[in-house]
Amino acid sequence: MQSFIEVYGFASVLLRGLILTTQSLSFGGVVFLALVALPLAPTLGAVGSQIACRVMRLLFWSAFALAALEAFNIAALCAMLTSAFQMSAREALSAEAVVSDFLVFAPACVIAMVAYGGGGVPRTKVYLLASAGVALLSAQVATTHSTSRLDSSTTIMAAEFLHMAGAAMWIGGIPYFILALAQTSDGAAWRQIGRRFSLLSMCSVAIIAAGGAVMSVHYIGSFEAFYGTAYGVMVMAKIALFAGLLVLGGMNFLVVERLRRNPGTPILRLRRFAEAEIGVGLTVLFAAASLTSLPPAVDLPRDRVSLAEIAERLTPQWPIRFESPDLAALSVSQLQARVDVASREAIPASRTDASGDILAPTLRKAEDIAWSEYNHHWAGLFVALMGLLALLERNRFFACAARHWPLLFLGLAAFLFLRADEAAWPLGKLGLFESLRDPEIAQHRLFIALIVAFAIFEWRVRLNRISKPWAPLVFPLITGLGAALLLGHSHGLANIKEEFLIEVTHTPLALVGVAAAWSRWLEIRLDDRLGRAVGWIWPVAFLLAGLMLLSYREA
Repeated sequence: MQSFIEVYGFASVLLRGLILTTQSLSFGGVVFLALVALPLAPTLGAVGSQIACRVMRLLFWSAFALAALEAFNIAALCAMLTSAFQMSAREALSAEAVVSDFLVFAPACVIAMVAYGGGGVPRTKVYLLASAGVALLSAQVATTHSTSRLDSSTTIMAAEFLHMAGAAMWIGGIPYFILALAQTSDGAAWRQIGRRFSLLSMCSVAIIAAGGAVMSVHYIGSFEAFYGTAYGVMVMAKIALFAGLLVLGGMNFLVVERLRRNPGTPILRLRRFAEAEIGVGLTVLFAAASLTSLPPAVDLPRDRVSLAEIAERLTPQWPIRFESPDLAALSVSQLQARVDVASREAIPASRTDASGDILAPTLRKAEDIAWSEYNHHWAGLFVALMGLLALLERNRFFACAARHWPLLFLGLAAFLFLRADEAAWPLGKLGLFESLRDPEIAQHRLFIALIVAFAIFEWRVRLNRISKPWAPLVFPLITGLGAALLLGHSHGLANIKEEFLIEVTHTPLALVGVAAAWSRWLEIRLDDRLGRAVGWIWPVAFLLAGLMLLSYREA
């Protein structure tokens, strides 16, 4: 049962990330329609009507996807409640979490029905869409920490609503902005669309910052909780990603200002930076989804980690560990040996450690730590070599040989498949499919699959064996997805401080992965001097990630 709950917990974070994404697209589409597309329609003429119709179409699919995801979430939650907690179907459907999901599902259906078919957009439709959008976010607030705490107040719920609304207007509105730009080739229209959406984005940023500040004071409470808890570190990650969004938004603002002065200014950079904003913004939403699974920092007055402990753990130490302990010396092997003895001698599994149970769990030993550090250090060596070769590929003397660097990912994937989970096949006795019930092992296997996919695609792209225009984009998409998943990756350790000290090393890796993904995207999509300059970021990011892994420690 515990395994089932853990699997559901991991899957629910991913599902909530998708729900927040489609929710942002739905609310952002409503706001874009009401504040950008429709006000500009009279001055843009026929193009304005086309933009409004396309916005309605994308809005329909966004709301439809949100409703479908909420329906799936309701079904999954009911299945978990009935199977893990032996609730009846009636009790499960009346559970508070299920009712909250229904309250999100209903306005999503309303938005989808109103937006269906496109056509004209009379004022009554706008009012209906706006009302449903407000109801949608209000219902979503009911699923956050603001309503589940004893000290909930109107202020914190309003801050949650504003924070969510600002993110949806900005991040969720960008796809509609790109769609609107693509519908016209007129510089004056670009200027009007860009100026209005730029103002909307600036208002959204102010709302996000104000709501986030209130929430941070309420949920974190102190500087020590900010850096010493998993919740605080995830908020730090969101702030770093938010800063990246501000940089991209600032670049777009400069293009909009140039458009204001000269309507003939090309908008390629405007569209490409907006695409990168979508990628970084989606990562922010997945980080927000991960936050909902963590207890607020203010609720963890004990087991916080000090700055000295964090600095000590993150300080590189030499020599790097390239020697592995024997598998038989690990706790999991010794526990399995005791299980085998118990099975042969028919020892009752219910005996406890206090009675001298042979099945008593073994504490994490020095050999277990050495095994994990060995894995991370070898992985770091692979990644650092990739970054170095990717840099050398830019030199004409080394380009021919260095372009094969993606093949190193296959070696990394094979190494991780063998070593990442010692209890699972092929080293351990836990079968391949049986091991996937463990959320941590399932995450590792998913990361390995992403690595293999990246290796094959990127190597063939480097050799020009795939001529499809979308092929080079596989790299940034897979890298960005891996970085987003890493932000939600967790370790099931009993010691909260040790779990935090391990996970705090993963957050910088995820942020470096985001930088690598979307700098590569811009390099491909810009294809000019600025694109080539931005293209230096991702090899350096890979090299930094490798160095981080080489300095990884757990003790």
